[in-house]
Amino acid sequence: MIQALMKQQPVSVPAEPLLQVRDLSLLYGPEKGCQGVSFDLYPGEVLGIVGESGSGKSTLLSLLSGRLPPQAGNIGYRGKDGEWLDLYSASEAERRTLLRTEWGFVEQNPRDGLRMGVSAGANIGERLMAQGVRNYEQLRGAGIDWLGQVEIDPQRIDDLPRTFSGGMQQRLQIARNLVSSPRLVFMDEPTGGLDVSVQARLLDLLRGLVRELDLAVVIVTHDLAVARLLADRLMVMRRSRVVETGLTDQILDDPQHPYSQLLVSSVLQP
Repeated sequence: MIQALMKQQPVSVPAEPLLQVRDLSLLYGPEKGCQGVSFDLYPGEVLGIVGESGSGKSTLLSLLSGRLPPQAGNIGYRGKDGEWLDLYSASEAERRTLLRTEWGFVEQNPRDGLRMGVSAGANIGERLMAQGVRNYEQLRGAGIDWLGQVEIDPQRIDDLPRTFSGGMQQRLQIARNLVSSPRLVFMDEPTGGLDVSVQARLLDLLRGLVRELDLAVVIVTHDLAVARLLADRLMVMRRSRVVETGLTDQILDDPQHPYSQLLVSSVLQP
């Protein structure tokens, strides 16, 4: 499967992947969790993980982001220095540092990804402080700049996140994650729970930022429209296994596995 994935990479994709996943497994019961997952993720690539509820996609995302240890398999990450880090041989402190610096994680519920008791500016600046920035003007300037980038009035920099709408909270969470210039961002249903018009604006914003910043992204979603808009490549999961993988347009326009066909046809039905 790995050879097939690598053949699908565009010619311009760098030879070195950013993330290498091999035979990753964590099962809570028969076909509950994920098993035997392998793939490479390249810099600037967006990988979408789709499937029905309970297919294992959220478990896989937790494993990939270092939040849960696997029962089997391994994950290699190529750092800024070009050296490979075995994620689960690394210490918990090293994994936490990665999540604060080179990685980001956008939660489905923004309240889980924000500090609700501190200002919008402090939420953004906290990530920079984790990288050693201590200058107040620099921190505040970054807060103002990023609020503008995610279409929040910079004059609200001192407001608490709880005074924001759900869509604004999600955009603030995105700013909090991207301010530190991560190389890899994990997203768990980032448009879930938002109304359609807010979803559309958020997706448009995300697509622009991902391309502009050349981010590598792993996004879990049940919404194939979100996957089509954001993902370069898809993995379709069912009952803990990846049943099909390929370029997004290939899978959504010409699915090969019976389950992928059912998934796509269920969206097309009125």
